[in-house]
Amino acid sequence: MKKTLLLAIVLGLIPGFVAAQKRKPLPPPPMAVFAVLNDGKSVEPIAKIQGGKLSELSDGGDDQVTLKKFIGSYYKPSTKYKLVFGGANAGTVMIKSSNPDSECGRNMAEVTVASTKAKLKGMVMALATSAAVKGSGVRRLPTPAERSAAEALVRAEFSRQKVGAKNLKYHNLTALDLNSDGAAELVGSFWVEPGPTERALLFFIAAKGADGKYAFGYSSFKTYKNDEVMSGDVKDTDTGVYHELLLDVLDIDGDGKSEVFTYIQSFEGAGFSAYAEKNGKWELIFEGSNYHCGY
Repeated sequence: MKKTLLLAIVLGLIPGFVAAQKRKPLPPPPMAVFAVLNDGKSVEPIAKIQGGKLSELSDGGDDQVTLKKFIGSYYKPSTKYKLVFGGANAGTVMIKSSNPDSECGRNMAEVTVASTKAKLKGMVMALATSAAVKGSGVRRLPTPAERSAAEALVRAEFSRQKVGAKNLKYHNLTALDLNSDGAAELVGSFWVEPGPTERALLFFIAAKGADGKYAFGYSSFKTYKNDEVMSGDVKDTDTGVYHELLLDVLDIDGDGKSEVFTYIQSFEGAGFSAYAEKNGKWELIFEGSNYHCGY
């Protein structure tokens, strides 16, 4: 009788034990980095961070099953991420809502930003991340001397590309301390009008050398004409479309040097890039894109 009762008790406990085993919490998703856009009102995925490397996280063109899994992992309402500004933790980014059925923002989310330091507006954007953040926190306007040095480099590069730089224009020029050594690096996006139907764009990362003079560590030069712009009017690029723009910087591998993250808005989506200094040279280490919707 006792054996029968004991067996019944044990058998009764097994379903509960199995259920408890099934209720084990899921492991957290991989650490990720997001672009904070639209004056701090939305985020868009850039990449996941694993082993100090970046890889694709989510594409707006993914199927619904993949998108909903991504949203369930990263966009639960009230989820908080660190706001990265100047490579340092400058506040919080909290998820408000997302919609995988959205026509043009299927893998984006609406957010609220809380920060006493970062004033996000227009071309001043930022990053959000679930990863550890440790950077200098330096992000400021350049000094007159820094601006003068940057413009001299830009004019020389446009001249080398056989493009006149009489009316030099820019979307941003930012001073950052990427390796916390007290010396500012400069990241900028400049452009000129070689003609009424053409634009020349230049993105660069510049740093001081041992001689105390600035030089490009990385630069990218592009030209566009009317027939190379989806709208058919190259003037539309003057708003920032097709220009490579600074998001912010983040040390993804813990080597004490922040990587530079950039954003290119197009008519159908967005492109993201990340650059790292390797053995004294800047290299492109990641490229990703997100589809939004047809133009």
